[in-house]
Amino acid sequence: MSRKLDQKETSEGECTLSFRLAYIFSYNLFQFCGHTWILANTIARFLTFGQDALADTFYSVGFMMGLCQLLSILELFHIADGIEKARLLPRFVQVMEKNFLLIVIIMLEDIQSKPVVCAQIFLWNVLDLLRYPHELLCVMDTPSIPMLWTRYTLYIPLYILSVATEGVTIYQALLHVEPTAPNASSLNSTVSTQVHRPFFLMVYLPVLALGAAVTVWQLLKERHHHLEKWNKKMKRK
Repeated sequence: MSRKLDQKETSEGECTLSFRLAYIFSYNLFQFCGHTWILANTIARFLTFGQDALADTFYSVGFMMGLCQLLSILELFHIADGIEKARLLPRFVQVMEKNFLLIVIIMLEDIQSKPVVCAQIFLWNVLDLLRYPHELLCVMDTPSIPMLWTRYTLYIPLYILSVATEGVTIYQALLHVEPTAPNASSLNSTVSTQVHRPFFLMVYLPVLALGAAVTVWQLLKERHHHLEKWNKKMKRK
């Protein structure tokens, strides 16, 4: 009887493990395909229309970009649940800062055609295309040392450049939410949008810098851990 129970528990465990692997593989594959489409679309539009493509690039890729970034919140649960082995703090900072800035861009249509927004979309997708192929290879238990090195080395300077671009984007947003003197009759209805929004964006800039510094420190530790682990594995072989 106990043997049958053990076999049943083993079967259920294997089924759960297979489902988790299938889920995380499907998730990473979707993100890889989505960011590949966004990057290819952005580059193709720029090569075809030149600077004129800046006017509606965000309009063309905004929906897919928003969908991918919204789904990226699931990665926090992946790490917390142990499906993905990574540090929670740097991933939390990256996911939240991307989603926040994307909301700002969506709310302020005047900055959607700015060159810095297109540069931001380009950098975001390059960063994600450094990460998701590596995650797919890890799920399939076929990691490669070039992909590992690229994921944990090239990613860091590109992330710093991306954060600098985010700061410029926030500055551009501040120029479009400058408070103006409201009429006395509409003072109560406009005080939040006229005062709180610019103040909130100004406060976000040092928070962004602090979060980026902590994230880079954590990424360097993660890079050292993974590369050292790979070197030990290669020495044993």
